[in-house]
Amino acid sequence: MSKVVLITGGSSGIGKSIGEFLHQKGFVVYGTSRNPEKAENSNFPLVALDVRDTNSIQKAVAEVIEKSGRLDVVINNAGVGITGPIEEIPTQEIKNHFDTNFFGPIEVMKAVLPQMRSQKSGLIINITSIAGYMGLPYRGIYSASKGALELITEAIRMETKSFGIHVTNIAPGDFATNIAAGRYHAPVIKGSAYEIPYGNTLKSMDEHVDSGSNPNEMAEAVFAIIQNPNPKIHYKVGAFMQKFSIVLKRILPDKVYEKMLMNHYKL
Repeated sequence: MSKVVLITGGSSGIGKSIGEFLHQKGFVVYGTSRNPEKAENSNFPLVALDVRDTNSIQKAVAEVIEKSGRLDVVINNAGVGITGPIEEIPTQEIKNHFDTNFFGPIEVMKAVLPQMRSQKSGLIINITSIAGYMGLPYRGIYSASKGALELITEAIRMETKSFGIHVTNIAPGDFATNIAAGRYHAPVIKGSAYEIPYGNTLKSMDEHVDSGSNPNEMAEAVFAIIQNPNPKIHYKVGAFMQKFSIVLKRILPDKVYEKMLMNHYKL
């Protein structure tokens, strides 16, 4: 029997790449989008879901279960970027960001766990970020939301293991997607104390996203995890130096690592 997969944020970028790849492998794939009618064409159906709306989540999950009778794999992929000096990012934008990147995935997990528990099986994959392993300048809010999701994954994995459910996460580095276009950018304020360093960092970040890795690498990683009967807790996918930066944070003294980051961002 083909496994049934639900991917939040499956209409573009990494989510769509994962969906297309799994569809080709014979999985029954459902993607989600806030506005499915406006999404690009794909080889798998899209259901309406807004991760900031609990009712929307529950309705989408119920629709998938009604159509397929089960739900084997859930990929929490929907997310947004945010940049800016923490001092200058409006508090409401910070809350909006956490609603999508942190509270949204929690609500999705809450919605799918009863079905997986009744099946005595299931796999939840949370898409986090290598940025979630370190506080990055002018990406601090994004780092915090993804780092928080990593810790939630560790906790809920232990809480649900006895039900036959596996929970894991994948932390991608920079990939060539449209995330920069949808990212909230705090404006570079003329005369601000952060005008020059933030402006330069923003330009550098956008360049790295544009020249990022192929999203198919993430699709292949997801496929390998689904095939694994006992997945690890954490996976990292990306360029060698991005993954190695996590190792360096673990072994270097804090101030040495901080200096390395500041040199990288020319601060």
